[in-house]
Amino acid sequence: MKKITLLLSLFILVSSCGVKQTQNLLSSGNYDPAIDNAISNLQSNKDKKGKQDYVYLLEEAFAKAKERDLNTINLLVKEANPAQLEKIYTTYIQLNNRQEKIKPILPLKLIKEGRNAIFPFDNYNNQIVDSKNALSVYLYANAKKLMLTSDKMNFRKAFDDLDYLNQINPNYKNVLQLIDEAKFKGSDYVSVYTKNETNMIIPARLQNDLLDFSTYGLNDKWTVYHSNKQRGIDYDYGMMINFRQIYISPEQIKEREFVKERIIKDGVKKLIDANGREVLDEKGKVVLVDNLRTVNARIYESRQFKSCQITAKVDYVNLRSNQLLQSFPVTSEFTFENIYATYKGDRRASDDSYYSYFDKRAVAFPSSEEMVYDTGEDLKAKLKDIISRNRFRN
Repeated sequence: MKKITLLLSLFILVSSCGVKQTQNLLSSGNYDPAIDNAISNLQSNKDKKGKQDYVYLLEEAFAKAKERDLNTINLLVKEANPAQLEKIYTTYIQLNNRQEKIKPILPLKLIKEGRNAIFPFDNYNNQIVDSKNALSVYLYANAKKLMLTSDKMNFRKAFDDLDYLNQINPNYKNVLQLIDEAKFKGSDYVSVYTKNETNMIIPARLQNDLLDFSTYGLNDKWTVYHSNKQRGIDYDYGMMINFRQIYISPEQIKEREFVKERIIKDGVKKLIDANGREVLDEKGKVVLVDNLRTVNARIYESRQFKSCQITAKVDYVNLRSNQLLQSFPVTSEFTFENIYATYKGDRRASDDSYYSYFDKRAVAFPSSEEMVYDTGEDLKAKLKDIISRNRFRN
């Protein structure tokens, strides 16, 4: 009974908090969140007496939201500012969407007053179509005007207007063609290339990987990277990956010999007291304890080692002014290491983590080309980080 009372009290508390929150939203002018709260609570058992507060709140919030939106539209129409056409259109959409939210839960009863809640709905279809058409004309004309200039920023603004226009009014006039043009003329084009100042040959596949920007995942809307210059494109920037030095260490095999000693458990044995007699437990059984013994092993370890270090510099160049914008030094390293071992004695004397070395053998050292390529994987990651942190244009 106590559990039932507690659950009931908790339910009443939660319900009252929901009503209070909706009231606060309504009184602070946040009508649509108040409407959403009320609708959410009226989705089930809408005719229960405990839901009446939500019905009253929904009725009031709807009336006030509608009045506010219509007043806003009237004011904007009187101002006759073309820049406000989008606001007029979206407000009509908001008026219509608000009604569509409420329709599925109607009718809503007001028990004390013996009536249904009143929601004066209107048909906004004509207003939506008219305002959308007016907005479409404005967006199209404004984008065309922006595209008469040679400023990339204006082309980007035109692109945003045209993209929005295509969303609300698909295939309007030649908008798709204009979108492609605005995207092309609003983008910064970067020519990416490598330069080798070392006395070593850079593997072709490493250069191809570094210049394959489709794998970088940078997703920069307005920057296009090309490793091969294309006709018809006037490049804005250059990014040069300048290999300054490549150092590859000699192939090394280092050997060492050492002895390991360890106390291990080797089964169990009977517990013997000081008098040489077996120790019994309370049930008369012989007590068994771990049989510990010391083992040792002589270990012969071999370590194959080879390393590669690439020092490079990434230069950002403004190709229009032929000026160096920024330089970023980059150093990448890759280490090849293979450890293997043999032993004489009991292998259990070594650490458990060392056992795997006993199963390994000597392997062929990677070639210098392979070392350079593997180092390039780290170089590519660092190059991606540089580009992510230092865009050509904000």
